[in-house]
Amino acid sequence: MLDVRRVLVKGLRKPDEPELAELWTPWGEKIAAGEKDVASCSHPRPLLARATWASLNGTWECAFVDAPDAADAWRSAEPPADGAAWQPILVPFSPEAPLSGVRRQLRPDELLWYRRSFEAPELAAGERLVLHLDAVDWACSVYVNDQRVGEHVGGYLPFSFDITDALRPGENRLGLCVHDPSETGTQLRGKQRLARGGIWYTAQSGIWLDAWYEVVPAAHVVGLSYEPQPDERRMVLLARVEGSGTLDVRLLDEGREIARVIKVVAEKGDVRLELPVSNPRLWSPDDPRLYDVEVSFGTDRVRSYCAFRTVEVRPDAHGTPRVLLNGEPVFLRGVLDQGYWPDGLMTAPSEEALEHDVRTMRELGFNLLRKHIKVEQGRFYAICDRLGMLVWQDMVSGGGTYSAVHTSYVPTLLRASWTRGTDEGERAHRRLSSDDRPYRHEWRRTCVDTVKLLREHPCVVGWVLFNEGWGQFDACEAADAVRRLDPTRPIDATSGWYDRRCGDFFSVHNYFRPLAVWRDPARPPRAFVISEFGGVNWVVPDHGCIAGSYGYDAAADAGEFAEKVRAQLAAADALEPEGLTGFVYTQLSDVEAESNGLLTYDRRVCKLGDALPG
Repeated sequence: MLDVRRVLVKGLRKPDEPELAELWTPWGEKIAAGEKDVASCSHPRPLLARATWASLNGTWECAFVDAPDAADAWRSAEPPADGAAWQPILVPFSPEAPLSGVRRQLRPDELLWYRRSFEAPELAAGERLVLHLDAVDWACSVYVNDQRVGEHVGGYLPFSFDITDALRPGENRLGLCVHDPSETGTQLRGKQRLARGGIWYTAQSGIWLDAWYEVVPAAHVVGLSYEPQPDERRMVLLARVEGSGTLDVRLLDEGREIARVIKVVAEKGDVRLELPVSNPRLWSPDDPRLYDVEVSFGTDRVRSYCAFRTVEVRPDAHGTPRVLLNGEPVFLRGVLDQGYWPDGLMTAPSEEALEHDVRTMRELGFNLLRKHIKVEQGRFYAICDRLGMLVWQDMVSGGGTYSAVHTSYVPTLLRASWTRGTDEGERAHRRLSSDDRPYRHEWRRTCVDTVKLLREHPCVVGWVLFNEGWGQFDACEAADAVRRLDPTRPIDATSGWYDRRCGDFFSVHNYFRPLAVWRDPARPPRAFVISEFGGVNWVVPDHGCIAGSYGYDAAADAGEFAEKVRAQLAAADALEPEGLTGFVYTQLSDVEAESNGLLTYDRRVCKLGDALPG
């Protein structure tokens, strides 16, 4: 039965939008105090790491320029002249983030310019210098020494340019011109809004993940992909190479070589290698076994890692669809991870901060994080690989202005609406704010690129395509496309509502009804998951962004908060024998106006226990 009182009080009420109090994480404080250098970091690409790289994080300059035609001007605009318009900015933090030192919102009718100087390394014959930008929100043109070297559209995925031909001896100048329409456009933007409030968070713009470069030889490794075959006792490696030479691959177990393959490559392309492993240890949350990989190709040297594990949805011995990890049922005890920080917004203040979140959730008994409507930096997935934290990866949402009637009011009040209707055709696209064709093209392209980016991480055990109807369209077609691209992982096609009877899960959000296992409208039935629930809110004094609270069920103090959260988790656990495959509790931390986290937004207090070290 629907809890009407809580719906009226919390679920459908427009939240207040007071000013946010300033909060700092322990790691952000160290950066602001000059005790930590943002350029001192581990390799941004843990699965394809070279020693010949350098961070470009640190102090840049930025400038905001009025541009009524910003949607077109970012491709060809001239940078502002030297003078008062330029100000320091700490990269990789967006100008809206306190850690950037700017604290300024980029408007849709403005352009954001970046510039800095750097000394290019000396290059040997045939070597190339590749510039990497791991995320720039949303569209940008890139310049080296005033020469345009490329452009990129899309705010969540990494991209790179070979800038060798634009370099000159000594000092070089790097510049970017950025346009970001935020919610005034239809592009992928996740939970960002200029008009933040409730479940929508402060919009950010520009560079928000690592900037770096690396030196690559003329003949080099372009990419590595793995196909673990534990039953055949081998790891299949697909190496994509540029050029010709001898490819030498070593598989290491705790530093000891257990397999090696050498192959002469005559031309660029994909090279398939089989590495025999006599007794492969399977990766799991209880034993997250990783194997190191060392690859040599001519003078190129690359470090990587891989793991043996399988994941699928199949009926258990009683005929109930379950998630099987390495052939054994695993009950998913998940938590929703927004990936936001008070001092860095979508940018974690440090690698240690990311690890803190993962370790703390493991200590609280969770084995899965649902990375919500955001693609994280490579270090996050590497940490989850190493610590044995499973990850469900959401695709980033976008589209036009969402209709509260269709994405909130109707599905909250009428459960029957969840499995009726369609997301195909012009009328359905208008209803779900996906009627803009360029948006649909961007979503499909980004979905494919997200799968390609993350599919080598063993921690990633599922893809979540659409959430609560936000910009949803043609979900079954999307599920089929992802299945063809990656047949090794289950798919949650529609998390929340507007189920289309496709994918591997009947995936529901349940904030206002008693927890239960509901009958799947699809035949044969899929695995049943409660992919969001909970949301008990309580503001820890001196650790909240606002005086009030916003969530789905209020607690008066620490004792009541812990009692309600533990009761909800116990109720979800009790549904496993009735057919529940897993759940995702809302949520890991408070975020701005939301106070329903297990941790405070500044990560200094665990609401289920004592203050955490930081």
